[in-house]
Amino acid sequence: MGFVNKSCSNFRTQGEKVFMKSIYVGNLSYSVDEEALKKVFETYGEVKSAKVITDRETGRSKGFGFVEMESDESAKTAIDTLNGTDVAGRNVKVTEAEPRKPREQRSFQKRDDYQDSSSYNSRYNSKY
Repeated sequence: MGFVNKSCSNFRTQGEKVFMKSIYVGNLSYSVDEEALKKVFETYGEVKSAKVITDRETGRSKGFGFVEMESDESAKTAIDTLNGTDVAGRNVKVTEAEPRKPREQRSFQKRDDYQDSSSYNSRYNSKY
């Protein structure tokens, strides 16, 4: 990321780092790729990035994505104009993206009722 003067009001900053306006785009057609998503938003200003979220195993689109725009003004115009409009045959939901919430740390310890494999086998094999 680049750096900017803190007095510049078009960017949100943390220290000296610049954070672009991030936009959530939902209800995307599965046929929309990152290049097509970028082209839709370029009409409203400079697009820094466009990302369609895909399934890790299949590579298929999950039907939503994110766009980062250069300025708050162009992002607001894009959100106001594109929300509810047809993109590739589907009415998309366009809103300001919310920051990711921290995920709860997962524990991969065995559950108590499965630690003794003999009790597991006796419970489920007795039915057959």
